Amino acid sequence: MKNNNQTNAFVQKSIIVGDFILLNLILLLFARYHWRIGIWEENELEVFTLIANLALVISQMRFSPIIHKRLVGAGDVLQRIIGLTALHAIVGYLILKIIDYDLPVGWLIGEINTVFFVSLLFKRLLERWVIRLYREAGRNTRMVTLVGSDIELVNIYRKLIDDATLGYKVLGYYGDDKLIETIEKVEREEKINLSALKNLERKGSVEDLLAAMGRHEDLQLGDELYVCLSRKDRDVIKKLSRYCDYKVVRFFYVPISVESIGLNLKRELMDDIEVYTTYEIPLQNMGNRILKRTFDIVFSLFFLIPTALMFPFIWLIIKIQSPGPIFFKQARTGIDGKTFMMLKFRSMHVNADADKVQATKDDPRKYPFGNFMRKSNIDELPQFLNVLRGDMSFVGPRPHMLAHTEQYSALISKYMVRHFVKPGLTGWAQVTGFRGETKELWQMEGRVKRDIWYMEHWSIWLDIRIIWMTFKTIFVHDENAY
Repeated sequence: MKNNNQTNAFVQKSIIVGDFILLNLILLLFARYHWRIGIWEENELEVFTLIANLALVISQMRFSPIIHKRLVGAGDVLQRIIGLTALHAIVGYLILKIIDYDLPVGWLIGEINTVFFVSLLFKRLLERWVIRLYREAGRNTRMVTLVGSDIELVNIYRKLIDDATLGYKVLGYYGDDKLIETIEKVEREEKINLSALKNLERKGSVEDLLAAMGRHEDLQLGDELYVCLSRKDRDVIKKLSRYCDYKVVRFFYVPISVESIGLNLKRELMDDIEVYTTYEIPLQNMGNRILKRTFDIVFSLFFLIPTALMFPFIWLIIKIQSPGPIFFKQARTGIDGKTFMMLKFRSMHVNADADKVQATKDDPRKYPFGNFMRKSNIDELPQFLNVLRGDMSFVGPRPHMLAHTEQYSALISKYMVRHFVKPGLTGWAQVTGFRGETKELWQMEGRVKRDIWYMEHWSIWLDIRIIWMTFKTIFVHDENAY
């Protein structure tokens, strides 16, 4: 899943770069052959080109391309192109009028964006074809396991494998009945091609799957799990959902009925077939990710400058009070459960329990200046390097030690859900009373609950609010900071 996510991000970035190249080619052709631009001064043409590109940056943040996604139809792509070109025209026109009200650009912008719209349509068709060839070659594929024996699961299976553009490979299914037998029961009513199921392997019954989960076997479910069971099996559905949370596998419920499942399901469409997933995360949107990443880079550079100025003094005091390395490096759990090395200014004496034991209020491992750094968050400043590198974000769920990830993932059913987004220097849990040592299980449960709430309600304004609340702790001491 991690590699798939990275490949999808690369594909989308490549498409966006291609959009900018296409726009500038169109601008170049208009500059050479359009009579209206031919009478402009050179500096007017440069400003027009710059504003056109700036307008596209803003438009891409709202209507970024989605053809790299799997569960998306042609209508969605068309709406995206219409929104992109319309917003580009409006934003470009308004900015140009603010700069030079008398510059006659109304009809010109309309003509350019009409050509841009038509060109984007053909470009998206070409890109979709390239993505299809890429996925047919076995690249950027997503592995899927099915659960159930209902006829609707067959429709899902055929939808996944009939369109190679989606890039799915089905590992098999767990069901109490064989799907071919299920189809034969309704064959007279619906003409279904049984040959489509020849390569679909039955891995066992639903009970076999649950038993393997209970034995903590290393089940190979792939990247996504599609469950199509009756509502009377809601306890089984809940178990499968929790297991997917733990394994960082995306869970979908293919509805027979969802009224009594008891899960907060989000509706998505696969053409005309409804599927439901457990979490809707705003940061899955490319525009939101670009906005958050830009925010991270700008603020990281802003805070690294004073950190560099403070470094000689911090280095000197640490060396005097506690001989050893300046930086403390520790393996933490990041996005998609991937491990990364987190940096901090070392606030404790060198000890053998650093990777296992949390800091406590009167921890003897802390030295005086280290204790001050922890209370004022100064020890966290090197993590802006992690943010700049992309391992972390400014705001997000705090990354935990590997030992704690292993411990709490076995005790809290939704613990691993917090790894669907990048970890942060600070987070909603930390500014709402769940910072520091977790002596009891309910404290970690509260932290996880707030981390998931943050994921589902993310906005750039929420990030700014959390940063402000964190900044205040430098001047107003947090009693949980130690």
